[in-house]
Amino acid sequence: MIFGLVGSPNKGKSTFFSAATHTGAEIADYPFTTIKPNMGVSYIARPCPEVELGVKCKPRNSLCRNGIRQIPVKIVDVAGLVPGAHLGKGMGNQFLNDLVEADLLIQVVDLSGQTDLAGNPASGFDPSEEVKMVKEELASWISEIISRHINKISKRDDGVRALTEVLSGFKPTENQVSTAAERCSLPTYRITWDADAIKAFSRRFLELNKPIIVAANKLDKSKPGALAELKKKLAGITVIGCSAAVELAIRKAEQSGVIEYNANLASDPIKILKEVSQEQKIAIEYMSRYVSEHGGTGVHEILDMAAFGVLHEIAVYPVEDENKFTDHFGNVLPDVFLMPSGATALELAGKIHTDIAANMLYAIDAKKKIRLQKNYMLKDNDVIKIVSAGKKG
Repeated sequence: MIFGLVGSPNKGKSTFFSAATHTGAEIADYPFTTIKPNMGVSYIARPCPEVELGVKCKPRNSLCRNGIRQIPVKIVDVAGLVPGAHLGKGMGNQFLNDLVEADLLIQVVDLSGQTDLAGNPASGFDPSEEVKMVKEELASWISEIISRHINKISKRDDGVRALTEVLSGFKPTENQVSTAAERCSLPTYRITWDADAIKAFSRRFLELNKPIIVAANKLDKSKPGALAELKKKLAGITVIGCSAAVELAIRKAEQSGVIEYNANLASDPIKILKEVSQEQKIAIEYMSRYVSEHGGTGVHEILDMAAFGVLHEIAVYPVEDENKFTDHFGNVLPDVFLMPSGATALELAGKIHTDIAANMLYAIDAKKKIRLQKNYMLKDNDVIKIVSAGKKG
């Protein structure tokens, strides 16, 4: 799974990236700090079945801390988008192209209103304009791709498949394409859409192919009520307040051994472990108050919501021994796979190995010890054994 970080310059994208991935992307207060796309890995969290099953897991493709499975996801942070980016302004299309493989876009906006669309200092700027601008730039980008191929598309009877092929870089499904066209009331037989129709389709297609969640950054510097106002203006889009700067500062202090951090504690979530200066103490107390007030920094809440709330993914644990919940090496609950909501046991088998799927007989619910059909619809936190005539699953 890949999350793309988007937004106009100087909104805190690089800080968010570093806070989420605990790595050191270059951070500075001027546009186009990110000259090359940054790739990193972060983690989304789900309760591990080890607690329910009374076992101790031994993860291979993930981590587990205190009964919480940490599932890795990729994050790409690209240079800020400015108005006209699809025409090559700013860093232009090269950065738009870096986002094509993203399953979801996290747009970082400046909730404090202290920067404008171009990333320049401002006062009271409306962050909802940032969202509108980025969505329009992305839609214009899609529109240009379609427009370049419209003559070829118009000669095809199967317009949905033709569009799917033209937009193949986005990993679209034919259902996404047909649904976007239907929502615009556009015909898909020998497509001859005009520019307005193409733009309307592009907007709808992006909603399905690249859903957006808004990270309302700099919440700690924002006026009271700013978050509620932004949510009202962006009705229909998931908006979560955060402070990437606070998250990053906490992680750096934690890694240096200065503090112990537990976001689950309602009061005093940060414990000082070493002697610190008065200035450091004031900063730590500020961070602790922020986390207590908001129930965390918001950064990882955004990642979890992106995967499980917006994309509706579920976590499934394949095992080979349904009694011991192990693989053939004896590792307990070794792997966790993210699957789309509605996925079947057969699809899980295919993710494990194509031979297993091709020769699959049935599945077993390892928790309930019951046999399942190949078309069984997986549930979040399922522990599943695949029984196959081919390779063992």
